[in-house]
Amino acid sequence: DVGIARSICFLAALTVALLAAVSLRRREWPAWAGAGVALAVALALLLPSTLLQVGLRDATQPWFYTNDSTYQIELAGDLLLDGQNPYGHDYRASGMERFYSFDGSASEEVREREVALEHYAYFPGTAIVSAIWRLLPRPYDDFRVFVVLMTLAGFLATLAFRAPLGWRLAIAAFVVANPIAVRSAWFGQNDAPSITLMILAFALVSRGRYRWAAASLAGAVLLKQFAVVAIPFLALMLVKRQADRMELRRCALVFGGVLGAGVLPFLLADPVAFYDDTVKFGAGTYKIVGYGLSGLLIRAGILADREGSYPFAIVALISWLPLTAWLALQQHRARELWPGAAAFSISILVLLFIGRTFNNYYLVWPMMGAAVAALLYVGEAREGGARPSG
Repeated sequence: DVGIARSICFLAALTVALLAAVSLRRREWPAWAGAGVALAVALALLLPSTLLQVGLRDATQPWFYTNDSTYQIELAGDLLLDGQNPYGHDYRASGMERFYSFDGSASEEVREREVALEHYAYFPGTAIVSAIWRLLPRPYDDFRVFVVLMTLAGFLATLAFRAPLGWRLAIAAFVVANPIAVRSAWFGQNDAPSITLMILAFALVSRGRYRWAAASLAGAVLLKQFAVVAIPFLALMLVKRQADRMELRRCALVFGGVLGAGVLPFLLADPVAFYDDTVKFGAGTYKIVGYGLSGLLIRAGILADREGSYPFAIVALISWLPLTAWLALQQHRARELWPGAAAFSISILVLLFIGRTFNNYYLVWPMMGAAVAALLYVGEAREGGARPSG
């Protein structure tokens, strides 16, 4: 029954409307009141639908009322707990094949058709976190509970920026309660943990906490490959903040240490499987889906079918890479910090568009880049430009 979840959302909207009416009379509110209202609205939008899905899944079977990415991440965590490598693992008899039949049946046709059953496309941070999360009692071991908590943590990450409180609250509400974030929480799309850590990395740079920012960005990369695009732009932000060579070296060591701690065990265990699953599968094996360039080429008849080859590497080399280099140059020439986040937003949008797969919820990445750029802009406008650390 989705009526309860819908009713709570409408009550949240009614509460905001009533507070807006009161604000016409009372213009001054304590800071905690604004933060509390924004967070309460986010909880009203996120929790009921997610907990409903978690409960329905717990009452039936693990392949119902979930998403294939969430389900496979949970299976990867279980494999780690059993001392097995999720990369190169055959998932065709794991229960995940029953998800793709949509009725819970195990079909040989599905096992042969769904190539995702032979790959684990996500970076190691997902499996590591899942292994820890799976230690919780049911149904709280559902990975979507972690996704919801990290979505809400995005609210706190946004508040960490140097910007007027009103702007931070408004953008924080947008970060955690936008339609993509709300749907991703209950549906089981796993972008929020990486996005939250990426936002936190930008916030920490703005506050001069460079090594913590490097660690946060490394965590973001471990949880989702898309965060790799933020690396050059955040590095240039450190340069613009006049971080010296020693500090830049320390940041690089922190970033490499955190990333290496997550990646190296799996890379050393089976480098071929790790590459095939995390790079080759997404760039050249997975079927073409979505609204990007590859889908347009299919519709235009230039590409034969959705299972065929698509020259992603060539397209990226002649389009995305020069654009990203140009954006980095413009960021370097700019006096402020906010062009770095704006450049990231443009770069990730183009990369996603030319990719083999471009799902609609991928748009949350450039959206969050734009949100970060707005926070940096209003913060710098108040302080009079990019301010180097003392």
